[in-house]
Amino acid sequence: MMIDRKAFLGALSVAATMSVWSAAQAADVTLRFQQFLPPQATIPAKAIVPWAQKVERESGGRIKVQLFPSMQLGGKPPELYDQAKDGVVDLVWTVLGYTPGRFPKTEVFELPFSTGLAEPASRAFQQYVEKYAMDEFKGVKLIAVHVHGPGLIHSKDPVNKLEDLKGMKVRGGSRVINMMLEQLGATPVGMPVPAVGEALSKGVISATTIPWEVVPAVKVQQIVKNHTGFTGSKGLYTQTFAVVMNQAAYDKLPADLKKVIDSNSGIAVAALFGAAMDAGDKVGLSLAQKAGNKVVTLDAAETQRWQRAAAGVRAQWYKEVAAKGIDGPKRVAEAEALLAKQGVK
Repeated sequence: MMIDRKAFLGALSVAATMSVWSAAQAADVTLRFQQFLPPQATIPAKAIVPWAQKVERESGGRIKVQLFPSMQLGGKPPELYDQAKDGVVDLVWTVLGYTPGRFPKTEVFELPFSTGLAEPASRAFQQYVEKYAMDEFKGVKLIAVHVHGPGLIHSKDPVNKLEDLKGMKVRGGSRVINMMLEQLGATPVGMPVPAVGEALSKGVISATTIPWEVVPAVKVQQIVKNHTGFTGSKGLYTQTFAVVMNQAAYDKLPADLKKVIDSNSGIAVAALFGAAMDAGDKVGLSLAQKAGNKVVTLDAAETQRWQRAAAGVRAQWYKEVAAKGIDGPKRVAEAEALLAKQGVK
C-alpha cells in the first residue's frame, strides 16, 4: 500500500502539535508538595496521594501535584511550615508541634487523654481551628488540619505501671507532650519522627511516643518489644498536623482552579487524613503482634493513675497560654464540645 508522504508528514505535524498542546494544558499549574515521611508511609500513601489525584482529576489535568517525600527538596521537618509560607515549596504536610509555641490555640488538642479515634477527632479539630484559631494560620492557605489516633508508649523495657517510666528517656513529639512526659516522671527528648528509629537503635532514647500508625514507617516493632496502651477510648496524647499551601501560589490561580483547591479543603479532607490514621493504627498493631512483641493495655485503675499524674499539664498549659492572652479553660470547653458532637467522649 502506497503512503502519501505529504499527508503522513502533515499528520505527524498535527499529532506533535496536539501533543505539545496537551502537555501545555496539563502543565498549567505545577504544585510542589513536600513532607517528611517516605512515600509508603500511611499519610503519604493513603491520604496525600488520593488528595493529589482528586485535585488533578477535578482540575481536568490543569493542576499537577508533584510529591516530594522524605524532605527531598531539602530542609528539615521543623522547617516545613515556613517552607510553604515563604514559597520554597507550594504545599506541605507537617506536625504543628515541630514549631513549639507557634500554634498555642491548637495545642488544646494535644492535652493528655483528650482524643481517641483520629477521624472524628480530626473533624472536631478542623471545626475548632475554623472557629477559633484561624489567626494562627495567617499568611498561608489552610487546606486542613487533623490528629492521629490514641497515643501510646513503645519501649525497650516493659512499662506496666507509672513508676516504670521514671527517669526513662522518652521521645516526645511536641512541647505539650514533653510537658506531659516530665509530669509523668520521664526524661523527655524532643525529635521529629524520622529520627526515632536511629535514636532508639543507638540508645539515645529508651522509648518513644508515637501512635500505632507510625510504627511501620520507622520499623519500631523491630527495635523495641514493648508497647503500652490505656483502657478507654482516649489515648495518652495526640499530635496535631496541618496541610498548608503557599498563599501566593493559591492567589495566582484562576478562579476555577481556586474552586478546585477550595473544594479539596476543610472538614472532608481532615476526615480523609484522620481515617487514614485510624486504618494505619490497625496495621501497626498487627505488625507488633506478628513480631511477637508484648502489647499491654493498662487496666482502668492504672490508667486513672496516669490520668491523675498528667492532670498538672492542663494547669501548666492554662498558665502559659494566659500569658499570650488565651483563655485556656474556655478553649478546652470549646474543644470538648466539638469532640462530643463528633462522638469522641
